[in-house]
Amino acid sequence: MILVFDVGNTELTIGLFNGEVLRGHWRVVTEVPRTADEFGVLLRTLLVASDFKPDIVEGAAIASVVPSVTAPLAEACARYLGVQRPTIVDARAALPIRLDVDEPMTVGADRLVNTLAASRIYRRDAIVVDMGTATTFDCITADGVFLGGVIAPGLRTSAETLTRRTSKLPATELVPPVSVIGKRTEECIRAGVMLGAAESIDGLVRRIKRAWPRPDEPLVIATGGYAEIVAPLCQELDRVEPFLTLQGLQMAHQLLSETVTVT
Repeated sequence: MILVFDVGNTELTIGLFNGEVLRGHWRVVTEVPRTADEFGVLLRTLLVASDFKPDIVEGAAIASVVPSVTAPLAEACARYLGVQRPTIVDARAALPIRLDVDEPMTVGADRLVNTLAASRIYRRDAIVVDMGTATTFDCITADGVFLGGVIAPGLRTSAETLTRRTSKLPATELVPPVSVIGKRTEECIRAGVMLGAAESIDGLVRRIKRAWPRPDEPLVIATGGYAEIVAPLCQELDRVEPFLTLQGLQMAHQLLSETVTVT
């Protein structure tokens, strides 16, 4: 089995794969600085708590947008799980995708593996709406070309900015509102944040579709930590795949491992 790590600015999402089957998944915060030893203890604890023996892990792949986390996490895999050379997925990785953008080296690792997963699973043009700290819109062709996209504030980022910069508005749980017309302050905030996010996603998707450079209309796929919460409020999403990025990491690990073996 292999462990894959999607290191975001707010959360670290971990997946355990047996071949192409996702056997376990966990989320931990990345805002807390951790040493390699702390990561090692955390990983072993998560595995054991889910009835997996740590020695079943044979490989690991890391896609990170937080450089300060990448090195201690890789070291933890080596020291505590016996994975000596975790696969680091970034714009330099020899993946069968093409970055048709002005600055390819700046494309986030999560967007790379989303491109790989969407093109290989669906084999059609796609817009991947990844809902995390930021909400990103990845424009991907059926043959694995990343055309670019959009980066917008994420759901929690918008909510925290609102409550932090307004002295009398309370922090509020991010759940769908009962009605668009709120009767309490918390409901007003939920309506603004949740429904505002949904309308923003739908509007941007429609604009992207109008600008799409190819004849076939793209499939719209929602993924990321907030996808299952926001998707029912949207009208332009075709599929919800909360673990698309983890699937892309599993594919990247397999492809890059095969390249190393052949070399």
